[in-house]
Formats: sequence, structure tokens, C-alpha cells
Amino acid sequence: MAVLAFLAPFVALGATGREEMRIGSKKFTESVILADIAGELARSTGAAVAQRQELGGTRMLWDALKAGEIDLYPEYSGTLEYEILAGESGESDRDLDRALALLGLKKSPPLGFGDAYVLGMRREAAQRLAIHRISDLARHSSLRFGLSDEFLRRRDGWPALSAAYGLEGETARGFDHDIAYKALLDGSIDVVDLYATDPEAADPRITVLEDDLARLRENQAVLLYRVELERNAPAALSSILRMAGTIDAAAMIAMNKSVKFEKRAESEVAARFVAARFGLPFVNREEGLWHRVLRRGAEHLRLTAVSLAAAIAVGLPLGVSAAFYPGLGRVALAMTAILQTIPSLALLVFMIPLLGVGAAPAIAALFLYSLLPIVRNTATGVANIPRPLRNSAIALGLSPARRLLLVELPLASPSILAGIKTAAVLNIGTATLGALIGAGGFGQPIFSGVRLDDFGMILEGAVPAALLALAVEAFFDFVERRLFPRGLRRPL
Repeated sequence: MAVLAFLAPFVALGATGREEMRIGSKKFTESVILADIAGELARSTGAAVAQRQELGGTRMLWDALKAGEIDLYPEYSGTLEYEILAGESGESDRDLDRALALLGLKKSPPLGFGDAYVLGMRREAAQRLAIHRISDLARHSSLRFGLSDEFLRRRDGWPALSAAYGLEGETARGFDHDIAYKALLDGSIDVVDLYATDPEAADPRITVLEDDLARLRENQAVLLYRVELERNAPAALSSILRMAGTIDAAAMIAMNKSVKFEKRAESEVAARFVAARFGLPFVNREEGLWHRVLRRGAEHLRLTAVSLAAAIAVGLPLGVSAAFYPGLGRVALAMTAILQTIPSLALLVFMIPLLGVGAAPAIAALFLYSLLPIVRNTATGVANIPRPLRNSAIALGLSPARRLLLVELPLASPSILAGIKTAAVLNIGTATLGALIGAGGFGQPIFSGVRLDDFGMILEGAVPAALLALAVEAFFDFVERRLFPRGLRRPL
């Protein structure tokens, strides 16, 4: 019950109205472009649109759609059939529609292109080893496979492929899709999975291996959406569904290339496609550099400040109690230490069923991570006050509450402030992961830069985040110098 009480403010923070159509996308370029096209078509009807871009993998988007945190996102028929609804969707398209309807969801007609998985190798290595087909891989047991985590798990991915081609004995390591491509080019791995519409699949340095047993099926691109959109936003939904049958493979590959190699923003590429295909006015929604930095800075500060304020409100009383009640102190410190051992991304994902996507789960996770340094430093500071000073306060006839407020907390304040500063600086770094669940902040350009192999974009997020951390640390140092006499300051 106590945990639910702590999380209640974040639930309220995450509650939003239904005025906006919320369109999500996975964290790869094609999905972002398709979501942006849908957004442009919805805006053309006057609808307000919130783009929840690069929210992570399939399960995160699917759970967000079911929970009503997003209203629509691009998906693929094979992913629906073999991963999301495995064992529930039957064998026909009608069975798939029925399974979705039970969840209050629908899928659009195919958008016009299929996106099959393919396996790729460096051209030089493939030629040297005379590997042209997937079946040739079985003759080379020393090859290093670096496959995306999703391809490794899904039924129609690596498990089916390795069984069909006799590759069960091969060791495949899980990689982020974009990082695997870079590792292939630098020779760290030998074989990767790609999407057929990836611009990398057309890279002259890459050989796409023939699927000679035809085990990698083509997945049709579709849109998944909540049925309630038919009632809440019929005009916007009708406009979005105009995408069906309008995007062939060549057009999708060209858009992917434009983003990856010409360094155009996905929003610009999507707007140009909508203008050319649907005759709507071209609107470039790309922001200027300083506008992006200021907006993301405000998002990042919000994540850090709200989570830190909540942690101070909870951590200070808990730390004081821990100082006076050693048994409680051991339990409190053990619990907050356990929270620190949970990987950041895992904790963010755990929060999604409770709080959805966006700022609320990120703030809740950062709040939990902030507790340990605040509780520990508060308990240490209060417990280590010299006994003669405590006795003097008692001799003056001060009540326990007044002793705490007038003597003990002021004497412990340097240690308390050090814990708060540690929590603040750690939060600024950890908050970058919030971009993976739609919380914004400086993590957004960092992850986009990794995906697009754009070092400038990575710096656009990393440098301001580092400067913000330094500024916060300098602020707390200034507060310490201004508020505390020299004798109370922490030794350097």
C-alpha cells in the first residue's frame, strides 16, 4: 500500500485527456517514417496529434496500445501472427481480425509493401568464403552471428531458420539492430539480420544471402489501431487509412535511404511523401537546433526535478527514522539498495503497466533510484552527530521535535545535501533512458543518433546532458558555500 501511495502522484501526472491522437513508433527508421506519415494525414483533418516516437520494441508498443497509452502504430503481419498473437490468431487473416477485435483493436489493409528479414554478410567475406545462400553458412562453423534480439526470439525468426538450414549449433549473440550493422562493417561479427527495405540491404559493401529454402516470409506493413478511434476521431482515422496500398517497396526504401544517408529528418521525408502522394501542402516540422535543445532541456529538467523533489520528500523522513531506529534503518537501506540493483531499462519497463508511457513512468523510476543516496546520507548525518552536542540540546530543555529541527538536522545538513546532489547528478544521466518510453529529454537525440549513425546528433543530446549535470553540481556547491559555515562543510 505504501508503494501505491508513493506512485499515486505519478499516476495523476501521467493522466492525460483524449483530445490528442497519440501515434507511436518503434525505434527504427522505417517505423518512425510511417508514424510520421500517419501523423501528417491526421493533422490534415484538423486533429491534434502527439507523436510518441521510438518507444522501443514490439512488446512495448503492443502493451501501450492495449493499455490505451497510444492509439495507433505501424506493425507487420508476421510480427502479429508469429510473435504478438502466437497461438491466438489462427491461420487466416479473418482469424487474426477476430483475435484483435477481442482486444478492442483493428488493423488496416496492407500499406503496399512487405518487409521480410534477410541475412547479410560483408561482401569481401562472403566472396572469400564462397557464401551466396543461407544454406552455405552450415559449411562454416566459425562464423560469428550477431542478430537482433527480436529476430532471435520470434518463432518465424532464428529458431525456424536455424532448424531449417541446420544451423542449430551456431552461436548467435543478441545485438541492437543498428549496432549489429556497425559491428558487421568493422569485422566484429560476420552475419547479421536486416530488413529487406533497410537501406543497408542495398549497401554495396553488404551481400544479402539468398534464402534458398524460402523460410523467411514477407511481412506486410499495416497499421494497428484502437477501435474507439472510429468513434472518437473518425475523420482523422479515415485520412490515415488512405495510406493503404500507397507505399510500395521502392518508395519505402527510398524514404529510408533519404533519412539514413542524406541525413534528412523523418518528419521532413514523411511530409514530402504526403505532399507528393496525397496532394497535401508540404509542411516541414523540423525544429531548429536551439529550439530542440531548449525543449529537450525543459523535458530533462522536469524529469529530474520532479523525481528529485519526491525523493527528498520521502527520503528525508525515512533517513531520520533510520537514524533513530536502527532496525528500521537496516530494512530501509536494504530496500533502497535493492532498488539500485534493478537495471534502469528494466525498471522503466516495469512501470509501464502501472503508469503507461511518457514522463510518468520515467519520473517514478528516477524517484526510486534517488532514494538510496538521500536515505543513506540523511541517516549517516543524523546518527553521527557528536553526543555532547545532543546532550547540550537536551540540557536546554528542547523537545525531541525541536532538537531535530534546530540542532540535529542543521548539523547533518552537509551530509544530507551531499546525498541530494549525488541523486540529482545520477538522475540527469539516468533520465536519458526515458526517451525509450516517450519521456523525451536529451536521450532522444542520443538514441536517434545511434540509430542513424549520426555522431552530431549523439552530441546534441550528450553534451547538453553533461553540461546540465555540471551545472547542477556547481549549483549545489554554491548552496553549500552560501548556507553552511566553513566548519560544517564536507572536507575536500
